[in-house]
Amino acid sequence: MRGGAALRMFLAMKSSKRAVIVVACLVVLGLGIPYSLVVAPHPALAQGQQGVPASLATGFNTIREDTLHADLTFLASDALQGRMSLQTGDEAAIQWIASEFAKAGLQPAASGSFLQPVELIEYRGDRAQSYVALKRGGGEKQWRFPEAFGSYHSDVDVTAEVVFVGYGITAPELHYDDYQGIDARGKIVLIFDHEPQETNPASIFNGTGNTRYATGRVKILNAQAHGAVGVLIAAEPNRKHLSNQERVARIGGSITRAVPLPSQALAEDELHAPAAVLSDAAAKEILATAGVAPSELQAAIDRDPKPQSRALPDTQVTLHYRNVSVSSGKTYNVAGLLGGSDPQLKTETILFSGHHDHDGISGTEIWHGADDNGSGTVGVVALAHAFAANAAHGERPKRSLLFVVFAAEERGLLGSFYMAAHPLRPLETTRAVVNFDMIGRNETESEQTKGLIDIPADTTNRLNLIGASYSSDYNRTVVQENKFVGLDLDYRFDRDSALNIFFRSDQFPFVLHNIPSFWWFTGFHPDYHHTTDTADKINYVKMAKILRLAYLSGFQFANQAVPPKFVANPGGKAAK
Repeated sequence: MRGGAALRMFLAMKSSKRAVIVVACLVVLGLGIPYSLVVAPHPALAQGQQGVPASLATGFNTIREDTLHADLTFLASDALQGRMSLQTGDEAAIQWIASEFAKAGLQPAASGSFLQPVELIEYRGDRAQSYVALKRGGGEKQWRFPEAFGSYHSDVDVTAEVVFVGYGITAPELHYDDYQGIDARGKIVLIFDHEPQETNPASIFNGTGNTRYATGRVKILNAQAHGAVGVLIAAEPNRKHLSNQERVARIGGSITRAVPLPSQALAEDELHAPAAVLSDAAAKEILATAGVAPSELQAAIDRDPKPQSRALPDTQVTLHYRNVSVSSGKTYNVAGLLGGSDPQLKTETILFSGHHDHDGISGTEIWHGADDNGSGTVGVVALAHAFAANAAHGERPKRSLLFVVFAAEERGLLGSFYMAAHPLRPLETTRAVVNFDMIGRNETESEQTKGLIDIPADTTNRLNLIGASYSSDYNRTVVQENKFVGLDLDYRFDRDSALNIFFRSDQFPFVLHNIPSFWWFTGFHPDYHHTTDTADKINYVKMAKILRLAYLSGFQFANQAVPPKFVANPGGKAAK
């Protein structure tokens, strides 16, 4: 029975309505064909299968639209209540994934279990009682949400002098360091968001695309490494795009729900300095003693690029955060292993990943999360069955394959950051990461993307690959295998710095560990993070083609003599 474990969980609940819903799901799922019986070529695959090596055909043929439809109809059903992290629906999804890995014949990858525990702290900030305060000239000014806002998993007060440290970046290989000549120990640092020269195609920071240094987490960790006790983040004053806050506000849906989504944090996280995001007006006032205007500071940095960091005289800031509730809980990364066939290469790993959580339920509204990321979850499960079936009836990959569906991605990539810090297999011998996040829709214009990125007229056969700048070898393999599948491959998001795509999914923690890691993504649409992201809107034909391409590419990653190389400095020349 498909989804048996999850269905039994809900049938055991007292709610008769929920039981009726689950029975309906059971009827739908009963129409699916078990993976173990799908060994003959499906008529719909005939054209795409031409030229696929016979030794790989068994697994290739298990990837079918009807099976994907059945699984995703269950995973995005009302019964799973939007799969909010730490809630019942997501727990059912976790059990379903583990059950599917077991049925596929994978080995438990987490100390004899399919489940890697991830301890979380959940908290709800008190916006009315939280503020950022500036003390200067004997007076004090306070800013609250939305002029200045942040959160922390416990009540906190941090007061310190402020230093401006440009973009907050330390990039030794580029000979660029905003902290050069600055003592940030015991200070609160004020930094610009994003990176220098991001509209310049010749920038040392990967031209017009983002590098690993652009994200807030990396910048806060860098501030901690330099002894800072807090971080203030200001949007670049000369930006040619929306600020991150303006961009997020455009999404609507779960972002604007009546009861805000709770925040979550890893109970054991290396990131511990509180941070705040400032409005342009608040940042300008704090920078008033810098000697030059914020726009001139950015222009001077971007011109060379050359740091313009400095102390801010008579400037002391307090970060004062309070919460209305704080609790702890446990969720799980779900992980299964298919051991490699080669005595030497089986110690190396190819990782396939997605995330199982979404935005849950509020009142009677359910954020179904069919595309985000039911599609990626179902994709990882489908590939687990495909590779296992092929190992039983055809060829087993030489390197080992690790299949992981991460927890709490929507709350800040928490499950993947946890696994990167507590790997189930060594990161130094992990050769490639194939991450699925939203692989089921046709990309169409939405409020989030309007005016920020060009969308092709026809995206019915289009797959966005994100991360190619960091591994041309990886990309070359995917392009080579695409001759058997025929998707339109798109790299627009590697040249984008407005939407912050590069670090918005679970491949990113592994990029930080120098592992070739791509996000496979079909693009945004108006249903993104809305209750209308439902299973009936999925393009199952394209989704199946994407998974077939991942299957063939995964075999190449697992078998090729020389694995993909990682490019640490995709921007090219370093600053002198």
